[in-house]
Amino acid sequence: MNPTVGLVLTGGGARAAYQVGVLSAVARLRREAGVRGGNPFPVIAGTSAGAINAAALSCGADDFERAVRLLLRVWRNFEAGQVYRADAFGVIRTGARWLTLFTAGWALAKWRRARPRSLLDNAPLQELLATLLPMHRVPALIDEGHLLGLAISASSYSAGDHVTFYDAPRELTPWTRSQRVAMRASLGIEHLMASSAIPFIFPAVPLARGHADTALSEYFGDGSMRQAAPISPAVHLGAERIFVIGAGRMHEPAAPKPVANSYPSLGQIAGHALSNIFLDALAVDIERLQRINNTLALLGGEARARTSLRPIELLVIAPSQRIDSIAARHLHALPAPVRAMLRSVGVSEDAPDSTKGSALASYLLFEAPYTRELIALGEADTMARRDDVLKFFGWDTSRQQALPLSAWQPFADTNVSSDV
Repeated sequence: MNPTVGLVLTGGGARAAYQVGVLSAVARLRREAGVRGGNPFPVIAGTSAGAINAAALSCGADDFERAVRLLLRVWRNFEAGQVYRADAFGVIRTGARWLTLFTAGWALAKWRRARPRSLLDNAPLQELLATLLPMHRVPALIDEGHLLGLAISASSYSAGDHVTFYDAPRELTPWTRSQRVAMRASLGIEHLMASSAIPFIFPAVPLARGHADTALSEYFGDGSMRQAAPISPAVHLGAERIFVIGAGRMHEPAAPKPVANSYPSLGQIAGHALSNIFLDALAVDIERLQRINNTLALLGGEARARTSLRPIELLVIAPSQRIDSIAARHLHALPAPVRAMLRSVGVSEDAPDSTKGSALASYLLFEAPYTRELIALGEADTMARRDDVLKFFGWDTSRQQALPLSAWQPFADTNVSSDV
């Protein structure tokens, strides 16, 4: 019996376009290997924007390639206005008012009864997800065996802990660890909105714990906050091999990065903070899992049988280029009102590379020129690891004639509108 494969999709706002490129290349390798039907990822765990991609795959777990085509169609044609209010009025109503509080003071805001909840209004995203994702299909797909489990993580501002909401066969027992808990839930768009509510950028979302009608709502934000173990939900859902797609480089090159002597702007500080939230926990969790694997390898059969730990095969695909640098080339693609707002906190395409504040922009650049470049990078990085991917899934392409990457056109837009 083949080991159960899990997929872990991390957070990162617009950076999640990279995940779609990786999935597109996986679909290509799967076709080259002659694999038809089925779902290569019966266990899926997602956080933040990764939760949205995870939900899309789960809603289409009975047709993996069709689900990937849907993701490609959306991410290759994104506009910021599909995710948050990017028009002048929308930006003024949220972002400009929110930034004004830094100069006018919260007392003035109280006097005016104007307390904006976030920098941007992401109501358009909720409308988009409600249109694209039939979340009601997930329980049926689990019952039919196409999917073994879906986990969506969010962070409770109210209780201060990290919660993984999941749907899986009824016999799975919820798990509890220090500052993080799991609970069964009927997953919906509201869970995706909560998981992807980037702190300060998007508003928190109320969610009820438990199934009782009297359950009190708590306010939840981005699942990457306080996420000490991003891989853990997939393990608890039964994955024995785990495919992880990161949103940032796992290892920086040895060459020193340019350093600016000027005081960091608010945009630089915010970008640094978001990178800490979205990127650091994954690297630590991967190292932890590798140490456990190495320790188990040293144990004899009897000793290993006495421990509840088990080895987990892991394959990680992460960007080979700095996404901050890619974002810096596409700052001009943002709508003018958003550029103006970001310029007020120090994000500027005219600044030197080290002070552009592009790290912050890299999470908000839901624009096609940027997302398409990230998709292409994900495809290229995956094909560069072709042998590793084939070995991980146990796919054999020895009898197939593989196309060079330059000759492959992934799911052209003109071919997907009729069947997604």
